[in-house]
Amino acid sequence: MHGTVTSVSRSAEYTFTKPTCESITLLAGLGVEGDVHAGVTVKHRSRVAKDPTVPNLRQVHLIHRELFAELDARGFTVRPGDLGENVLTSGIDLLALPTGTLLHLGEEAVVEVTGLRNPCPQINAFQPGLLKEVLHRDEETGAVVRKAGIMSVVRRGGVVRPGDPIRVELPAEPHRPMERV
Repeated sequence: MHGTVTSVSRSAEYTFTKPTCESITLLAGLGVEGDVHAGVTVKHRSRVAKDPTVPNLRQVHLIHRELFAELDARGFTVRPGDLGENVLTSGIDLLALPTGTLLHLGEEAVVEVTGLRNPCPQINAFQPGLLKEVLHRDEETGAVVRKAGIMSVVRRGGVVRPGDPIRVELPAEPHRPMERV
């Protein structure tokens, strides 16, 4: 399974959106250099308030570009970086990956998938009604469906740029489906 990095983003401040940039540098065990969410322990404010010593399983946020097309068809305009992702991908069904999948980004960087992003109500402040598009219940099964991307930790650092290839390395079976992190 292969895909492509479409854009990369980072922000040194707590902002909902992140500006796109020419490249990001991933630091092993920490996250995106210069990004407010980089660190060994949790950096998301709501999680820091609960327990600042918890390991940071949300170092790098990835979203698939195909979601933007789906949202566009439903009347929402979302551009790279708008949903706070660090890496926008194309060609890979990120939401179908099992926990523990390794994503090789470009020539050097490797991230390990830790789980699904749990979108917060701030997403409705960005665009009213958007939260229910990326977080809802399946009508048939009643299961919660999270579409706002996946989270990962950096296993091997390196520079990541738009246009870089992504190679998927699945973990050994049995595969564990992703849960929210």
